[in-house]
Amino acid sequence: MVTRRTVKYGLGAAILSLSSLVAGYGPKSASASVSQAPPDPGRALGQLLNGRVYSTGPYGEKAASVTAAAISSSQIARVRAMHATAAIALHYGGNDWSTAQVDGLQHEFAVLGIKVIGVTDANFKPDKQVSDIQSLLAKKPTIMVSIPTDPVATASAYKAAEAQGVKLVFMDNVPQGMRPGRDYVSVVSADNCGNGITSAYLLAQKLHEHGKIGLIYHAADFFVTKQRYTCFKRTIQQYPNIQIVQEQGVAGPDFAGQADSVASAMVTRYPNINGIWAVWDVPAEGVVSALRAAGRPNIVVATEDLGLNVAVDMAKGAFISGLGAQRPFDQGTTEAKLAALSLLHVKVPGYVALPALPVTRSNVLSAWQAVYHHSAPSSLVSASHGS
Repeated sequence: MVTRRTVKYGLGAAILSLSSLVAGYGPKSASASVSQAPPDPGRALGQLLNGRVYSTGPYGEKAASVTAAAISSSQIARVRAMHATAAIALHYGGNDWSTAQVDGLQHEFAVLGIKVIGVTDANFKPDKQVSDIQSLLAKKPTIMVSIPTDPVATASAYKAAEAQGVKLVFMDNVPQGMRPGRDYVSVVSADNCGNGITSAYLLAQKLHEHGKIGLIYHAADFFVTKQRYTCFKRTIQQYPNIQIVQEQGVAGPDFAGQADSVASAMVTRYPNINGIWAVWDVPAEGVVSALRAAGRPNIVVATEDLGLNVAVDMAKGAFISGLGAQRPFDQGTTEAKLAALSLLHVKVPGYVALPALPVTRSNVLSAWQAVYHHSAPSSLVSASHGS
């Protein structure tokens, strides 16, 4: 990442227990992992993550494919004739993920002939997001695409939008008390459980299924980051020779700085530690900083999200061994299409998710293109080519 971003997920409607989220993704207990041979990590990645989505939605919905958002040329023509408008209300805008989401939305809205009349950045402050939404509603948008900073504190603002007749599509997370098909069109997300599974297999592969590891999770009641953490842990526990020696959370807002401190203490307390998992790329940046300061190039790091800093580190063959990437540009285009279909009164799924993308040094340049829909920046290309 170019900037150290604050958390990019809002609290989901966490009515579904995390144990049910990961049913079947690893053993029920440590003893179960010993009684059967663990899967080969490389083969498991190929077999289990070939387009499959493991996450469920905020109300336990099974994920629908992005094909559910397919829109025909005749439908596009009908939407273009409506001269609709759209507003985008972000929780936080200072990161690659948000930028890619907005790029995807603006690209697809242009194809659909839908004018974007405003993009706001709440800087992760619920009260500011409420004010942002009110300001956007004054412009009378036909559509609003948003990710709530806080599902409780912002719910009344979204309900006001729904009462005004605005078609609501959410990123990752939904406001409390709102239901798909009744109060909003759909929510589009990455496969956060699948990203946790991906990073677990990548770390197990790099460690040759042996070693001591530490986990740095998000210390907040956020639905999607819980999915990552739980699915990573359940997957890595399939390997009896990989021992989790410490788990500690970071609450932010300085996620990189806090993860730096946690990782520094972790390697001091456990000098024989072999690997560290971080819940997304910004905490992983802090882990890398700590390991570099400690002179521990032998410790490998796995994470999620293809930010620039972790991508460059990976390309150099340094600390980051692998990660599970989201597809934020494609999430944005999918959100725009679902909103357009709703204008045509087409029934769409209430939860759509895009599969995880495993990324290692060998495919980091092509992965960047897949995630962001533009060529890798020169710093990443140079790192990949060893210059």
